[in-house]
Amino acid sequence: MTDRIYPSAKPASNPPQTLNGNANANTNPSFPATKAQLYGATRPAYRPQPKPRRSRRSCCCAFCLWTTLLIIALLLLMAIAGAVIWVLYRPQRPAFSVSSLRIPQFNITTSKDSSSHLNSKLDLTISARNPNKKLVFFYDPLTVTVKSDKVDVGNGSFPSFVHGTKNSTVLKSSISSAGRDLDTASVALLKSDLKKKSGLPLEIKLETKVKVKMGGLKTSKVGIRVSCDGIQAAVPKGKSPSTASTSDAKCKVNLRVKIWKWTF
Repeated sequence: MTDRIYPSAKPASNPPQTLNGNANANTNPSFPATKAQLYGATRPAYRPQPKPRRSRRSCCCAFCLWTTLLIIALLLLMAIAGAVIWVLYRPQRPAFSVSSLRIPQFNITTSKDSSSHLNSKLDLTISARNPNKKLVFFYDPLTVTVKSDKVDVGNGSFPSFVHGTKNSTVLKSSISSAGRDLDTASVALLKSDLKKKSGLPLEIKLETKVKVKMGGLKTSKVGIRVSCDGIQAAVPKGKSPSTASTSDAKCKVNLRVKIWKWTF
């Protein structure tokens, strides 16, 4: 009997060949496979997700919301401060009145070149009263403008002064216009008013800045305008000055607050 020889192991199979004759690099992992090989074969490649970006619209809405809340908070604080000041000091506006107005001179002349000029002089007395018990006013120099039917007939000024509590101050000044040029429409208006029995309707405007002292606190300067109307004046005849009627004169005091380029 002949002896048979059995091979100890199966011969290794030949790896699959590519078209170029080289073995495929992406062969299956040997068995048994490791955990790293198993998970690597089944898990998809990790790709970092981009972070979501906030849109411009949401940023704009957030900005508007915070701005609105800030404005509301500031207004609330101002209202609280105003209420506290009102309770402690009870502030009131100063009062002005026209005590007297005399007109020594008021002439309209026409030169050879047909241009018209105004020469005027007015003696004005204003009474200022501070009705407050705890507030003191510090006035800058006051500018004075006198108009008739919106035509400027005189300018002047009052000096600065301190207005104490419960105090009345009398201000006197000479308002004048030396050879002011007048256009045809202004001349017509003035001559028409001079023919009336009531005389010229005059309006007086005072403008200045004032600082207020409340106890140990001083505020910043605030602009004020005083407007007085209801004044009728006759033109003087000869050398005797005329006296304007001020019985119906009324004066209003308004604050002049400037914000950027606008004045209110």
